Amino acid sequence: MLKEAVYHRPKLNWSFAYDEKTVVLRLRAKRGDAASVETKYGDKFQPFEAMRSAPMRLAYSDELFDYWEIDVQPEYRRLAYAFALTDADGETWWFSEKGFSPAAPDEHFGLFEFPFLHRSELFRPPAWVKDAVFYQIFPERFANGDPSNDPDDVLPWGEKPEWYNYFGGDLQGVMDHLDHLTELGVNAIYFTPLFQARTNHKYDTEDYLRVDRHFGDNDLLKRVVDACHARGIRVMLDAVFNHAGGTFAPFLDVVEKGADSKYADWFHVRQFPLERIDGVPTYDAFAFEQHMPKLNTANPEVQEYLLGVARYWIEEVGIDGWRLDVANEVDHAFWRRFREVVKGAKPDCYILGEMFHDAMMWLQGDQFDATMKYPFTGTVLDFVAREKLDARGFADAIQRQLASYPRQVNEAMFNLLDSHDTPRLLTICGEDARKLKLAVLFQLTFLGAPCIYYGDEVGMVGEGDPDCRRCMVWDPAAQDRELFAFYRNAIGLRRAHAALRAGSIRFLLAEPGDGRVLYERADADERFVVALNRGEAEAAFPLPELEGGRWTTAFAASGAALVAGRLTVPAYGYAVLRDAAE
Repeated sequence: MLKEAVYHRPKLNWSFAYDEKTVVLRLRAKRGDAASVETKYGDKFQPFEAMRSAPMRLAYSDELFDYWEIDVQPEYRRLAYAFALTDADGETWWFSEKGFSPAAPDEHFGLFEFPFLHRSELFRPPAWVKDAVFYQIFPERFANGDPSNDPDDVLPWGEKPEWYNYFGGDLQGVMDHLDHLTELGVNAIYFTPLFQARTNHKYDTEDYLRVDRHFGDNDLLKRVVDACHARGIRVMLDAVFNHAGGTFAPFLDVVEKGADSKYADWFHVRQFPLERIDGVPTYDAFAFEQHMPKLNTANPEVQEYLLGVARYWIEEVGIDGWRLDVANEVDHAFWRRFREVVKGAKPDCYILGEMFHDAMMWLQGDQFDATMKYPFTGTVLDFVAREKLDARGFADAIQRQLASYPRQVNEAMFNLLDSHDTPRLLTICGEDARKLKLAVLFQLTFLGAPCIYYGDEVGMVGEGDPDCRRCMVWDPAAQDRELFAFYRNAIGLRRAHAALRAGSIRFLLAEPGDGRVLYERADADERFVVALNRGEAEAAFPLPELEGGRWTTAFAASGAALVAGRLTVPAYGYAVLRDAAE
C-alpha cells in the first residue's frame, strides 16, 4: 500500500456536517490500492470499548486516487475516528492523526476528531438551488420591448454585434417573453448587470442603486421580479463589487481632486494624478481597464456603501440571489460581512461567486453558497465537443471535482456550458447539435444547478465576445424548434425526478480510449442510468442487473433501442433509463 497517497484531515472537504445529524468522512488512497476501508468511530467521552466500526463506500475515483466515504450520525454530535485500510492481499493498516500503525488503536488520544456538530456552523446553501434550472439573460440582446428607451444610436435587431453597439434590449422585452421561459421549463433567471452604466454590458457601474435608463427603471424591475415569482421563477442579479465604472461619482471626484478627494481611499491608487502610463493605470483596475477602477473593499465606507446596495435590491425589489463578478479578487473579510448582511435580509438568498479555479477557501459556509463551476465546463466540453478526453479521462476529472467539495456544495454549484464570456455552445460543438445534446444532457442529469445561456435552446451560434452576444432569435421560422423540444423535455425530466438533481452519482462504464460513458443517478426512491455515446458508430452498453425491477426508457435519442435488456445507442446519441418496479 502506498501510504504516501493516503490523506485525510478534519473539516474542509474531508469531514463535514451535511445536515444537523450527519457527518460525512472522506479518505483518499491510491487508486486501486485499498480493497476495503473501515471506519472506527465513537464519542471521545464514552469508553473506548463502545467505539463502533462500519465499512466505507468507494464514492469517487480519479486518475490517481480513490475517495472513500461514510455517513456517520454521532449520538452526541462529537466524533473521534480512525480508518483501517485493507489491500488485496489482506494486509491492514490503521490510519489516524498519529499516522499509520499495523495495530488497531486502543485509546481515544491520537484519533482524528470532528469536535462538535454545531448547528450554527452548518453550511446550508439555499434548498431551492439544487432544484433550479437557470437561464442567463444578457439584457441588451434579449428583446426590445420598449423602443422609447432605446439609445440614440440603436441598430436594427439582429445586426452584427460589436463591443460598442446597441440594439435596445430591455426589461420590458423580458416581461414580454416570460411565456418562452415558462414553456422551456426554467425556474430561475440570471441577469448580467442591470444598473446604470456607459457600456452595453454594464460591468462598468455608474450608479448601483438605479436600473439603467435604457433597460427601464427600478419600478419595472420590481414588476419583472414579481411576475417571475408568480410563475415560480427566481431572479438573480449581477453584483460588480470588485470594481466600479469610470463614471462612478466617487471615482470622478478622485480624478478631479486627486489625493485631496474624500474618496481617495475608496480605490487602490499607486500614484497621483490618475492616468495611464505605458498602458497601465496608476491605480488598480479590473485587468488593466482604465474605465474599471478597483474598489477598496477594506475601506469601511466602501463596505457600508456596497452592503447597502446588496440589501437594497433584496428588500426593495425582492431578488433571490447575487452573482458576484471577479469574486476571487475581493478580500475574504468583505465577503464574510456580505454574507451576514445578505442572509440577514433574506436567509435563502443564493450567493454565487465567479471564479475559474478551486474555490474551497470561499465555500466553507462563511462566504459563498457556490461558484460558477468553470472546471466542469471545461471537462464536459473537452470530452463532448473538443474530444480531447476519452471516457476515462472525463469520468476521472468529474469525480476529482466532486471530491474537492462537501456534498451540499456540489448540490448547489452553478454548472454552465457557455456564457456571455465564451463562444456559444453550438459553435464550440462545431454546429453539431448531436454533440450539444450530449453536453446538455450531462449538465441536466448532474449534481448542481444547470444554467442555459439565452438562445442556445433555439440553436443560436456565435464565436467569442462580442459575437456570442448576438440578438435573441424570436422568429419561429429561424429557430431550431426540434432543439427547443429537446431542451424542454430534458429540463422536464430533471425537474420531475429528484434523483437526477441531488441523488448519488456513480460511473458504471468509462474506459480508456472509449467514447462511451454510463453513469447512475439514484436516491432512496428512484434509480436511473444515463448512457452517452460520443463516437462515430452505434454502440452497445452493458446494463447493471436489477432485482425486482426492469429498465425502461425515460428519454433517448432517435435510434436508441432497449431490447431484451440490451441497450444500443446511435453515434453521438444518448439514452436515459429508469428502474421501473414490475
